Amino acid sequence: MLIKLWNWEKNWVCQQVFEGHTHYVMEVKVNPKDNNTFASASLDKTVKVWQLGSAQPNFTLEGHEKGVNCVDYYMGGDKPYLISGADDRMVKIWDYQNKTCVQTLEGHAQNIASVSFHPELPIILTGSEDGTVKIWHANTYRLETTLNYGLERVWSIGVLRGSNNVALGYDEGAILIKLGREEPAMSMDAGGKIIWAKHSELQQASLKALEKEEIQDGERLPLAVKDMGSCEVYPQTVQHNPNGRFVVVCGDGEYIIYTAMALRNKSFGSAQEFVWAADSSEYAVRESSSSIKLFKNFKERKSFKPEFGAENIFGGALLGVKSVSGLAFYDWETQELVRRIEIQPRAVYWSETGELCCIVTDESYFVLKYQPDAVAAAAENPEKITEDGIEDAFDVLGEVSETVKTGLWVGDCFIYTNSVNRLNYYVGGEIVTVSHLDRTMYLLGYIPQDNRLYLGDKELNVVSFQLLLSVLEYQTAVMRRDFDTADRVLPTVPKEQRTRVAHFLEKQGFKKQALAVSSDAEHKFDLAIQLGDLENAYNLAKESASEQKWKQLAELATSQAKFELAQQCLHEAQDHGGLLLLATAAGNADMVTKLGIQADQAGKHNVSFLSYFLLGDLERCLEILLASNRVPEAAFFARTYLPSEISRVVELWRVQLGKVNEKAGQSLADPKDYANLFPDYAASLQAQQMLAGERTKVIPAEDWKDIMANYERKPLEELNALADEEDLIDEPLDDKDHPIAGAVEEELEGGEPSKPEEEKVLEDELDELDIIGSLGEPSTPEEEKLLDDELDELDIIGEPSKPEEEKLLDDELDELDIIGEPSKPEDEILLDDELDELDIIGEPSKPEEEKLLDDELDELDIIGEPSKPEEVVAGITTEDLEAELEMDLDNLKLDDIDTTDVNLDDEELLED
Repeated sequence: MLIKLWNWEKNWVCQQVFEGHTHYVMEVKVNPKDNNTFASASLDKTVKVWQLGSAQPNFTLEGHEKGVNCVDYYMGGDKPYLISGADDRMVKIWDYQNKTCVQTLEGHAQNIASVSFHPELPIILTGSEDGTVKIWHANTYRLETTLNYGLERVWSIGVLRGSNNVALGYDEGAILIKLGREEPAMSMDAGGKIIWAKHSELQQASLKALEKEEIQDGERLPLAVKDMGSCEVYPQTVQHNPNGRFVVVCGDGEYIIYTAMALRNKSFGSAQEFVWAADSSEYAVRESSSSIKLFKNFKERKSFKPEFGAENIFGGALLGVKSVSGLAFYDWETQELVRRIEIQPRAVYWSETGELCCIVTDESYFVLKYQPDAVAAAAENPEKITEDGIEDAFDVLGEVSETVKTGLWVGDCFIYTNSVNRLNYYVGGEIVTVSHLDRTMYLLGYIPQDNRLYLGDKELNVVSFQLLLSVLEYQTAVMRRDFDTADRVLPTVPKEQRTRVAHFLEKQGFKKQALAVSSDAEHKFDLAIQLGDLENAYNLAKESASEQKWKQLAELATSQAKFELAQQCLHEAQDHGGLLLLATAAGNADMVTKLGIQADQAGKHNVSFLSYFLLGDLERCLEILLASNRVPEAAFFARTYLPSEISRVVELWRVQLGKVNEKAGQSLADPKDYANLFPDYAASLQAQQMLAGERTKVIPAEDWKDIMANYERKPLEELNALADEEDLIDEPLDDKDHPIAGAVEEELEGGEPSKPEEEKVLEDELDELDIIGSLGEPSTPEEEKLLDDELDELDIIGEPSKPEEEKLLDDELDELDIIGEPSKPEDEILLDDELDELDIIGEPSKPEEEKLLDDELDELDIIGEPSKPEEVVAGITTEDLEAELEMDLDNLKLDDIDTTDVNLDDEELLED
């Protein structure tokens, strides 16, 4: 029942006590216009107004039938009102000067718990224990809407000056909502005059008096504000017509058109929305969701109802109507459908010429080009008009996934602010950011004479940003392919803006012009690379001394086969890997050598190792591995290529590994101590010596066809083959001492021996091919028998001594194609005939016959079975007999052989 005043500056001393209420006091509110007065609501059914310093109330407001729970003051300067809510479910508005009740608001079903005048919007908010919040118009007291979030009883409503946000407190929680439009009701004409609404008041400001040279981008402009008067409706939007002579104010479901200079009422009417046409004398209003009226010179000209209704309308070159089916464009004169597009727009912006249109949705915007010629042609040919209008009426120029807050056209450039507070403009597919804004701003307009763009915020502050008209004109001329105009405008573009223009030209595909215009070295280099301009790119790279630029230039030079320039660029970039690729591709051994030295000095061990490896300098490769502390790799490298170095490397490895694990270090085996663990170690040492000579010779790349590939070679097998044949055959080598693939086989398959030494080689090769003949004549029957036994054992048939056996032998010879040696002169003749028939030739006496024998042997592939390699006949080895026979048969024919010259007393077997 008491109200106490406490002073926190004096340690919360109770400074005054107010007495007068006869029941609980529920709420106290201080008058925002006079801080010395306050009002109180009490369950005694009254509202009392008090004065600080007086213990008694100034006056009492009575009218509620039950206890009053809440009270609030109207914050506007034009009305001395306060509001109260009570348990009688009534809300009353009081004039505290006249001490009368102005209006009673009814509609809640339970006690009123909280009431509030909104400080920014012309609305009253009331909350009740019925769980609803009702919003009433502050001027007409009409109920606008009811909010119910299902959180039980409402207990409090919080508002904030300068914001449209409202906080609601319930039994079950709290909710923050946003009411009204964030965008301020303000508009600017082409001359720089700005009109805005501050609550119900209209104010005017002019930009002409400002010192343009002193204006800084983003700074608040010091405008001189002039009051124009109060508006009959609460302004929600303010909009100039295209020529700036008139301004329309919309709000409370009505519109009023004023003259822009003196704010004289020109026309008014009922409207949910109002839009101007491109023609300043035409406009349209949407009265409802189904009806649109068109006006010209302030007189109604036409009223029509769109087929799918009208949720919103948009002005410009064509009348846009949003409905559930999408966006429909109508002709202002005929109201004929031009084009229907399946899209749900939030705003539509037209350029001044009416050629370009931007359709803004919640998530993106589309730039379209209007084709009036196609529309005119379709009007003459109705068959081209579908139910969605004329398909060729618009061409899509671009789509950008960005949310537009506000926008406008300057020439062919669409300037806009987006949801992340950036000021951008779109031209020719390129988006340029003008500035990053520190708060949400709304575009007012562009003044070409000032080269400045003006924006306002919801607190009615105005800022500006420089945007050069010359840049916009140049870009517009390029977009229209008017290059004469573009060349004429370019000199007026400041140097600091040239790079921006160059980026635009590049985006349009004019890279040569962009290179000539750009003033940014980085951008010019990129353009030169794209154009393949080596000269410009080289000069720019030389100026910047950038490693990356040298690499890019090297790649370009290589693609154009300018290898000397590529090499220079790679040297400048210190790109050893690129140099190695270039050197090896060119087969330039000197360059590889120099690269190996440079890479080694630069610490690029991988490149230096590979360089020396390609050159065959294995010793240097091993030292690089050791110098780079890659001892384990060095050990395996030595085991593979330099076995003579294994012991030295293993000792180093032991020391290194012993620092980590001594036992592991001692477990490493050295071939000089454990030769059994290194198979073929001795042979590998010999192979190293064999291959060392080859590595010292440089082989031209053109010889690759004649040389066996390294991966096909098996050095240890080559070494074994050399050991077996060092007394027989010299391994065929080319003029570079490399083995020639397939040479041995060719020599074995054919060849013409002309000397006794070559004959011996032929005999040895015949032995290797297991082709065994039978020469010599036994002198006694006992020896003949012994010879037959040996021949049977070897599956070789000897010579019969009887005619019947001769026939049998001939049959077997025919079957086996293996011919023995006759024992009689007559039989020798028979044997010769058989040999002629079988094309098997005895020992030739001429080189021609020797070659023939080899050819016949190759053709027939007649293989005998040799006796054991070291078999001894009567104490004489086969090798001795072969050597003796070769000497005896020199330059003799088989028929001339006199067997009496051969001593067969102790021989058991004769070989060819």
